Amino acid sequence: MNTRIKELRKEKRISQEDLAFAVGTTRQTITSIEIGKYVASLPLAYKIATYFSLPIEEVFDLTEFEKEIKK
Repeated sequence: MNTRIKELRKEKRISQEDLAFAVGTTRQTITSIEIGKYVASLPLAYKIATYFSLPIEEVFDLTEFEKEIKK
């Protein structure tokens, strides 16, 4: 899944570790989400979006899930 997390982190000038601490996860999890190896759970996605003061849809690209729903 594509996300804007890396871009948003750079705008705020925070590290993966800082974001991980703020949302209650590990740096490795943030790395995996950023590179598309891991899909964040809904609670974690919500925490990340809230941290950036954005709706989930503006942080995570939900296109692939929307296609599945329309099938």
